[in-house]
Amino acid sequence: MYEYILFDLDGTITQSAPGIRRCIELTMEKMEKPCPDLSDYSRYIGPPLMQTFQKLCGLSPEEAGAAHKIYLGFYDTEGDPRNRLFDGVEEMLRKLREKPCKVALCTSKNRRSATRVCELLGVTEYFDAICGSDGTPELREKEDIIPYAVKTLGGKLSDRVVMVGDTLFDAKGAVYNGIDFVGVTYGYGKKEDMEAAGAEIFASTAEELYELLSV
Repeated sequence: MYEYILFDLDGTITQSAPGIRRCIELTMEKMEKPCPDLSDYSRYIGPPLMQTFQKLCGLSPEEAGAAHKIYLGFYDTEGDPRNRLFDGVEEMLRKLREKPCKVALCTSKNRRSATRVCELLGVTEYFDAICGSDGTPELREKEDIIPYAVKTLGGKLSDRVVMVGDTLFDAKGAVYNGIDFVGVTYGYGKKEDMEAAGAEIFASTAEELYELLSV
């Protein structure tokens, strides 16, 4: 049994793509910039938002900073309400709560937004900590948020720690920090991308994920 379990949010706990897509569209519209094709969720669910605005939307670092603020302004009303839990996730979290382990949300999403989403969906009680980006370069990438989350839980990376996620960013973050990784294939990322980043173990449902985490 793992001592510390870290969960990604978007694409792992929640079906968030419709809300994120809508907020990007509104942000680009407000900035009077052309919006890229957002039909492929894997292109913008997972990476930090600043990276999405620069690499996918073609904004300069300065413009991306402004877009980030505009996006957060839209997310409370246009993003949060569109979130839904994946099938079986709440039951999985409930059962993990009965185990002798600590559980944290470990997301590159803004921590305030992540906290609000958990509150709206009624799953806050299942997490010992909610850890996310704070907007600074030091706490933006998954590689940096993982050790921060483990420390927040009172552990060390040398303990039995696992990261659960659906994208290559989650897999890369786990490999970078020398911890285990379990990829979920029901999310928005691509299995082959996670495999290329070093992932070897996958779950196709929340029920299967629980069994893997409980070994």
